[in-house]
Amino acid sequence: MQSAPENIQEDHVASTAIMDSSRPLLLHWGFLAAASVMTLLLMAGCGPGTGKTPDQAGASPDTGSQHGHTAIIYRPKQDPTQYMTAKNTTFRISAVDTLSWSAKAQPLETDICVFIDPLHQFQQMIGFGGALTDAAAETLARLPENLQDSVINAYYDPGTGIGYNFGRTTIGSCDFSSASYMYVAENDTTLSTFSVAHDEKFKIPLIKKAMAVAGKDFNLFASPWTPPAWMKDNHNILHGGHLLPQYYSLWAAYLIKFIQAYHHEGIDLWGLSVQNEPMANQTWESCIYSAEQERDFIKTALGPALHQNGYQDLKLIAWDHNRDLLPQRASVLLNDSAAAKYIWGIGFHWYETWSGTQPLYDNVKEVQQNFPKVHLLFTEGCQEKFDYSKVSDWALGERYADNMLHDLNSGITAYCDWNILLDQTGGPNHVGNFCFAPVIADIPQKTLHFTSAFWYIGQFSKFIHPGAKRISSNSNRSDLQTTAFINTDGSIANIVFNKTDKAIAFHIWLNGQWAPATAPAHSLSTFIL
Repeated sequence: MQSAPENIQEDHVASTAIMDSSRPLLLHWGFLAAASVMTLLLMAGCGPGTGKTPDQAGASPDTGSQHGHTAIIYRPKQDPTQYMTAKNTTFRISAVDTLSWSAKAQPLETDICVFIDPLHQFQQMIGFGGALTDAAAETLARLPENLQDSVINAYYDPGTGIGYNFGRTTIGSCDFSSASYMYVAENDTTLSTFSVAHDEKFKIPLIKKAMAVAGKDFNLFASPWTPPAWMKDNHNILHGGHLLPQYYSLWAAYLIKFIQAYHHEGIDLWGLSVQNEPMANQTWESCIYSAEQERDFIKTALGPALHQNGYQDLKLIAWDHNRDLLPQRASVLLNDSAAAKYIWGIGFHWYETWSGTQPLYDNVKEVQQNFPKVHLLFTEGCQEKFDYSKVSDWALGERYADNMLHDLNSGITAYCDWNILLDQTGGPNHVGNFCFAPVIADIPQKTLHFTSAFWYIGQFSKFIHPGAKRISSNSNRSDLQTTAFINTDGSIANIVFNKTDKAIAFHIWLNGQWAPATAPAHSLSTFIL
């Protein structure tokens, strides 16, 4: 067992590692700090299971597919393992048990079960990640080098970290910037002054660090918060306003300039969203597009500009706002063939609750059913109203688990959190819109807080790999939420969430076999089967 160095804190946990000397270390977190190594991934377990593996029950692949991908054949693991993060324990993505299968043709109604059927396969995952904002980049740069490495490795290392391979960045400033900025001079209608020099100090170095550690599978998309003030009807980059129609083509050219400039910096964008939160009139950088305005901008300016400049393979993402208006926006955009031909996906956020509603998960499923060929992506979410005294709250992680399970089961192909890192104020943020991030850096104390959100997201991102396909999974008890994916190596990652105050004993049932397991109170488990 190793204790955490003083300058890294894992909230709710005295950072320890439980080692079973009879088994090799399954996973190891190489968080280097002050020349010390903190092993955060705990390990405990039972002996290997002795029952038949589910493939012996006659599993065969389904030939059905979504988005043109062929089915993956299930290849059972010889040592199916439960990895868990749980409240009031030392378990943080910890190997806690090895499952044992036995025959069970027909469970009873009194048997609490999670049922998995790998023959029915759905959307294919691109990946998981977070936003590489000015705030995240500036906060990282203020940390000692060893803690910078800790953050990057924790997120992006596929072996020792939680395996992020997806990301979002901003085109120009947003609320999570220290100040507002644009890439061109005032009234430069030729765009001859276009320069991303501002980003070279903090944001581009952060992106390159993430790319280097994540490897070849890293995908980055960019989102604009506003055009220049002189292109808008309110003559202000803040407080909403609209892009003037006479500047549609020029604004599209501006976005092309950004793509090209980042290419020259060694960053090739995977995707582009049309506008961040196009129905939000914010005190920070924002721009309003009605559904018809976004449709017309795409089909008359942005879509043609991307194709004319050789970016027809860049993934164009529309909407990029909340679930509440998602079906209406999708209908207007995708029922117009002239616009729809340019749209690869629809992005959405989780902030619809600001209006008093509960999360509208069914809206995501509705769009997936209505437009099955269009990719759905979760493109932003965070816990609002930062309070440093609450960085240890377990509810932070549970909000993520709830949202991720519902949205994955509704058909999303990628998941992107908001800022990967913020400081002890929940910023920097030039309009005071301070929020939480999964990792909080206390700059004066030179301390990192890995919140419950980090571990809960990691229960998904570490085990559901790029190319994995969602498979049929469900529970016969409402207190257990679940999803399951089959990875390209044939293994299954089954995630089970218990947010109640009581432990729940249950069985995982698969192909006529079942295995007993336990979901402790307020826990999230990933079973690798």
